[in-house]
Amino acid sequence: MTSNIFQDIIDKKIPADIIYEDDLSIAFNDISPQAPTHILIIPKKKIAKISDADNEDENLLGHLLLVGKKVMSDIGITDYRVVINNGSEAGQTVFHIHLHILAGRTFGWPPG
Repeated sequence: MTSNIFQDIIDKKIPADIIYEDDLSIAFNDISPQAPTHILIIPKKKIAKISDADNEDENLLGHLLLVGKKVMSDIGITDYRVVINNGSEAGQTVFHIHLHILAGRTFGWPPG
């Protein structure tokens, strides 16, 4: 398996400010936050981008959203944005699916 920074965090080869972990996923604070709260949630299964996910990944993808809900509830935040970038033109820089959970400021619409 080709390694990337997220795989290295999963494998504990590099440190991260981990705030949640279970058998399927890991959540940690982004090292380059775009909001006062910016948490990344990644699956331990490597899927490069959302368009590469298969039907067999349905439960895993739902699990990631529920992890986001739990993490935000645990820190007492009820208003937040969830972002998944798919591909470099959409802003994806690490090719391992990840959810950005952003909070702590007002967000505009449309994004970008």
